[in-house]
Amino acid sequence: MSETDYFVHESACVDQPCRIGKGTEIWHFSHVMKDAQIGRDCILGQNVHVAGGVVIGDNVKVQNNVSLYTGVVIENDVFLGPSCVLTNVTNPRSQVNRHDLYEKTVLRRGATIGANATVICGVELGKYCFVAAGAVVTGDVPGYALMVGVPARQRGWMSRHGVRLPEPDSDGIMVCPESGYRYKLAEQNLVACLDLDEDEPLPPDKAVGKVLSIGIREKSSM
Repeated sequence: MSETDYFVHESACVDQPCRIGKGTEIWHFSHVMKDAQIGRDCILGQNVHVAGGVVIGDNVKVQNNVSLYTGVVIENDVFLGPSCVLTNVTNPRSQVNRHDLYEKTVLRRGATIGANATVICGVELGKYCFVAAGAVVTGDVPGYALMVGVPARQRGWMSRHGVRLPEPDSDGIMVCPESGYRYKLAEQNLVACLDLDEDEPLPPDKAVGKVLSIGIREKSSM
C-alpha cells in the first residue's frame, strides 16, 4: 500500500510492518506499533497508542488519549470516546510477567464507549451497545444495551442512532425517536433492528444526526 493511501501527521509514529487502510487519518503524537491492523476510513485522534496485534475495523473513531493494548479487537463503526480505557491483564503486577496471558476484549460493530469509561479485559461488547461516560464495564454487554455507572449496569436499550429506546409495546417493538426504525426485543434479552440489516451502513438521509442525548443522563442520588 502506498503512503498516499492514508494520512499520518508528522508528529505521529508508525512502526512497520503494520496494515493501515485507505483513507485513515492518524493525528498528533499518536503511535501505531508494528503488527497492528487498522481498517479503512478510521480516525485516530491526538495521543492514541495502538499496540502490536490490535485489530481495528473500518470507520472506527478513536478520540484523544486512548491506548489500545494487545488483545483488543474492534469491529467496524466503533466509537471510542476521549480517555476511555481498555485493559488486557486482569491482575497486573510490575514484578510478574504476564505477556503470554493477555486477555481478549472484543468490541462488536457500532459499539460506543463514552469518555473516561473503563472496560475491564476479557469481555465482549455487543453490536451497537452504548457505554456511558465514566462507566466501568466488568462483564459482557448485550447488543444495543445502555450501560451506566460504576460498576456498569444496564439502564435500557439504545438505537443505532445513539438514542434511548422507549419501553417495548405488547409485541416487543421499540421505535427510535430519531430515525423511526423499529427494534424488536425478543427472548433471552436480545434486540434486533427490523428495518435495516445490522451490517449495512446507514443510508445518507439517516446518517446526519438531528437529536442530542435522550434519556442517557441520570441524576445523582446524593
